[in-house]
Amino acid sequence: MSEASRLLCVRLKSADVNWLPTYAGKTREQVLRDAAWACTFNREVVLVPIPGSTSAPRGVWPAERLAVSLCGIGLGRSVWPAIRRCVAVRKSATALNADRPSVQQHYESFSVLKELRPPERMVLVDDVITKGRTIFAAACRLYDSFPNADIQAFALVRTMGLLPRVAHFLEPCHGVVKWGGGDARREP
Repeated sequence: MSEASRLLCVRLKSADVNWLPTYAGKTREQVLRDAAWACTFNREVVLVPIPGSTSAPRGVWPAERLAVSLCGIGLGRSVWPAIRRCVAVRKSATALNADRPSVQQHYESFSVLKELRPPERMVLVDDVITKGRTIFAAACRLYDSFPNADIQAFALVRTMGLLPRVAHFLEPCHGVVKWGGGDARREP
């Protein structure tokens, strides 16, 4: 299971347009089975992909491709790349925990596109969530620009730390990312 989960992350980071719809479909299956997911994803919500660590435009943007796949199967009204990375930050996946960007560094590196009529409901979409720093900073930046919007977040993969064995490959959960102890904290 651990090896399969690592392979999933590699596939996700490659943003393969032939592969992502499979996991978007699995997400849709969860939405149909669990009413709480139906409150997150529906035809009224606008999906907002979270940009990667670089400020330069790049060809492969996993969160955007994931958002497009989710929208393509009816889990959102549209995809709006409202958040831009104006300053590059260190890539979290290749950094030790102490060297990963802080919430403040992420926040300061983001800018938000202005919109005359911003959507009322937005779901931030990211590929992987570890502590939740990126999602927390993106949500704060969006909230600063659109204080009346309902902002939620979704990540396809939730890291589980250094577990010796992974018992379940697919284990959807509802959680919260909040500020505590001077850092973002993801529960669960």
